[in-house]
Amino acid sequence: MSIEAICSTLTKLERMHKSLLELANKKTEIITVGDIEALDQMLKDEQAHVAAIDKLEQQRQKQVTDYLGAKGLATTDRTTVADVIDAAEQQTEKDTLTAVRNRLLHIINDLKKQNDLNQKLVFQSLQIVNLTLDAVRPPRPEQFNYSGNEVRGTNTMGKKSYFDSQA
Repeated sequence: MSIEAICSTLTKLERMHKSLLELANKKTEIITVGDIEALDQMLKDEQAHVAAIDKLEQQRQKQVTDYLGAKGLATTDRTTVADVIDAAEQQTEKDTLTAVRNRLLHIINDLKKQNDLNQKLVFQSLQIVNLTLDAVRPPRPEQFNYSGNEVRGTNTMGKKSYFDSQA
């Protein structure tokens, strides 16, 4: 396995994450407008992106494991690009991998921030919906006696069904 193949996969991952970040930015607009149909379609698009990213990530893990195995280095379940950077012999390979890795990490960080914002916006929208429902919904009738105290001892047991009777 070569460094170029790993860099190519990382570049594809970078493009997919950029596209996912663009979707997250559009989702922010959709959430603020409150367009449920567009949000539903956006979630489907995001799921397709996440599936493609997962496939590329599996490919990257295999490439990294194969590269480190070819170098005679022990691999773990979680081999990383940083391991490949450490194992690379030429400085140009190290620099190329480091640059691609840093760009990808930067995009992933931006994506996390945008998703956090979207999560907060959705939570805020749900709070507004709950407040509106509470304002519209009639209050629960409480059983009070004339002095304002709750009446105790009311029959809260339901009627017995025929299956509860003894034979």
